[in-house]
Amino acid sequence: MSKIPRHIGIIVDGNRRWAKERRLPAFLGHKKGLERVKEAIKWVGKKGIKILTLFVFSTENWKRSKREVNYLMKLAYSTINDNLKELHKKGVKVRVIGQKERLPDFLQKSIERAETLTKDNKKMILNFALSYGGRAEIIEAMKNIIKKKISPERINEETIKKNLWTSDVDLIIRTGKEQRISNFLIWQAAYSELYFSPKYWPDFTEKDLDETLADFARRQRRFGK
Repeated sequence: MSKIPRHIGIIVDGNRRWAKERRLPAFLGHKKGLERVKEAIKWVGKKGIKILTLFVFSTENWKRSKREVNYLMKLAYSTINDNLKELHKKGVKVRVIGQKERLPDFLQKSIERAETLTKDNKKMILNFALSYGGRAEIIEAMKNIIKKKISPERINEETIKKNLWTSDVDLIIRTGKEQRISNFLIWQAAYSELYFSPKYWPDFTEKDLDETLADFARRQRRFGK
């Protein structure tokens, strides 16, 4: 493939429906989805992609049952903790983007450790979008600009970009059969290529990723020109 995206975002979707179709508890769907997340990080690292942003828990997901939310918070904790040494060894910079103040204390501390340990790594940036919403991100960017007392005439696209949680995304992949971006990187996705997979996330394979990247390489990105 002649063209590899610098930054890809993946909307990890379909864990619960994957479990439901197999008459399994939703928790097993989330567990299977976590296994796929670990594999996907490795796949992306092999492709030479510089930034991977995984949308794993949205601001809207807080509306789910307390039991399911608690389980997902524990899964996020284990994902970061269990893989931290290996990610650091491979030069991966780990970041969590989103409303981190809403996360439980044990998860916030784990995130702080991971971000501190890997902050100088250069091989790849791995963003976990956790308690994340694109509109919330833009609101926070506006607040930061106000705090910095930047005058209105000096505010432009570059000003806003510098105050967002992550950079422009080249390719957004969504699994789970839905065809929308669901409040994910809505500023950064202005010129993103979109790819909607008919598979649920637990069924998404490295071959599917390769096919997606091949499709991306065939597209012509004109950026309005």
